[in-house]
Amino acid sequence: MEKIEYVRLYAGPDGESHFEDVEIGLRLGAFAPPAPPVWLSASLPAERVAFGSASPGWYGDWHPAPRRQFLVYIAGEVEVEASDGEVRRLGPGSILLVEDTTGKGHRSRVVGATDVINVVVQLPD
Repeated sequence: MEKIEYVRLYAGPDGESHFEDVEIGLRLGAFAPPAPPVWLSASLPAERVAFGSASPGWYGDWHPAPRRQFLVYIAGEVEVEASDGEVRRLGPGSILLVEDTTGKGHRSRVVGATDVINVVVQLPD
């Protein structure tokens, strides 16, 4: 695999949040010698890592992100609505970069009958 895709949610100059599909390139490299090479992206700085969970029926009305952060979904499904009206459904294996720290923000809800479990990687300001 030579690339990974993720979804970026950001605030535009209009104060509305918008989605963007992003590809990040990978290259074959030594990560844990003597294990064989694996596909890696360039490293990104991270400040904190946390694990999260939300139950079916959880709903977060309009809010900006508390900080720039990646959400990596492990289980369950969430629906995220940008303030421009676009809605995305994210499930296991989905990666979301949340950068709408200003403006109206977004709203999100757990859909389905399974808890959402995610990894939150908070980025430096």
